[in-house]
Amino acid sequence: MIFGSENISAYTRGNIAIWMILAFQAGLLNVGGLMAVHSFVSHVTGFATLFALEFESNNYPQAVGLLIIPGTFLLGSMVSGILVDLRLKLRKKPKYFIVFGFLFVLTLMIAVGGFNNLFGEWGVPISSLRGYVLVSLLCFTCGVQNGTITLVSRSVVRTTHLTGVTTDLGIGIVRFLNRKRIDGVEDEWIANLMRIGIIIFYTAGSAAGVPVFRSWQFRGFILPCLISGGLFAMAVYFQLVRSWLRRR
Repeated sequence: MIFGSENISAYTRGNIAIWMILAFQAGLLNVGGLMAVHSFVSHVTGFATLFALEFESNNYPQAVGLLIIPGTFLLGSMVSGILVDLRLKLRKKPKYFIVFGFLFVLTLMIAVGGFNNLFGEWGVPISSLRGYVLVSLLCFTCGVQNGTITLVSRSVVRTTHLTGVTTDLGIGIVRFLNRKRIDGVEDEWIANLMRIGIIIFYTAGSAAGVPVFRSWQFRGFILPCLISGGLFAMAVYFQLVRSWLRRR
């Protein structure tokens, strides 16, 4: 992906490093959203429950807002479908540097908004339009990231939440323990190590984010912005600059 290949499904060191970095970033974004407005952002399961609770309590504006937020995750996944899946189906090489550039712009918008106090008061439960804008931007960013990595890894990797990874790890452990009795599981131990790594790095991102956001509040979003910016710069170099230099 970073280095110009069309998919990252192979368990190479470079590919696994990208997965871990993105899992770390997702942990940062999720804990940042939780501390800012008391809302998770990198997974959408809980929003259906919260919508039902608010709707039953006749808090209709709040319920509608909670219904829109997971829709932004869906829109983010659609963006990844346009930038990656559609080009693969048309037998065209996806321009992954555009995806990382998109992630960089989104995290930059969030960081700049934090610097300029555009998201309301820090630590207040989501209730105002400003809070909904922040969570929607974070959810949209996670949708782009998760959709892209899911597509190009052939649904092997998901980096913005742990439900699927934990499920795959449980199945993978059983496969590994029974590897002498079943076929086609030669790489299962590598896959299990990768899944454990994603869980560790997502948790590490959350843990690292707590002191950062506690001290910097909204300005803490500059950290995932720097991570996305670094990946974007690497993608531009390996996919554009290096290719241009080789043609000279």
